[in-house]
Amino acid sequence: MRIATWNVNSVGARLPRLLGWLSTAAPDVLCLQELKCAAEAFPAEEVAELGYEVAVHGTGRWNGVALLSKVGLEDVRRGLVDEPGYGAEDALLETTEPRAISAVCGGVRIWSVYVPNGREVGHAHYDYKLRWLEALRSTVDKERGAERAVLGDFNVAPADEDVWDIERFAGCTHVTASERQALSALLETDLTEIRPRALKYDIPFTYWDYRALGFQKNKGMRIDLAYTDRALSDAVTDAYVDREERKGKGASDHAPVVLDVAR
Repeated sequence: MRIATWNVNSVGARLPRLLGWLSTAAPDVLCLQELKCAAEAFPAEEVAELGYEVAVHGTGRWNGVALLSKVGLEDVRRGLVDEPGYGAEDALLETTEPRAISAVCGGVRIWSVYVPNGREVGHAHYDYKLRWLEALRSTVDKERGAERAVLGDFNVAPADEDVWDIERFAGCTHVTASERQALSALLETDLTEIRPRALKYDIPFTYWDYRALGFQKNKGMRIDLAYTDRALSDAVTDAYVDREERKGKGASDHAPVVLDVAR
């Protein structure tokens, strides 16, 4: 079983590359993030022609997550238990954003998650990020005993080595102790992080900024992560970042992360 995750940074802008990658990489399940489209605008027909069932959680211009599966799509759940909302500066009320979706695919409960960015330390969005991560931990903790995997764009680098220059990130989001503590709390729910092998350079970065030749200079971050229960982690035969998909015109600023599981 091949499970993958990819922040496509707009499924509309990336559709030709998405269809091409599905055809060549052939994942059994693909977790997508940052769709930037409403559920009804998702290109489900094009994806279905490649044999995939689709479940989408998206409301419009920003955010959005989806699951694409060739091995079944049962008991679809959108959102988290007690999921917090976010109140934008010009909003009267908080809004629950489309950042999490799960379903049982091939007997495994698989989550596609898009953790809030946090913007800057001390910002209301940073507090929202920490509350959202706690809701994620609480939600997956309730699923103990079932085969499960949580994949997506976590917007947190687990360790200093997971950013290209930790000194450049001093005082910034993605690397603070509070974010990392909230992330590591997932390990307390009987999940294990699956770290991809490096195909080039020492650290398997998953994101590179479009600006200043970030990819060409390997100024990256490892923020697209995969967590599985212990039974699944023991069955992982390979895990890697598909850097080739980050190359060329029209690429997302994230690369897919791929897990191969013997089951």
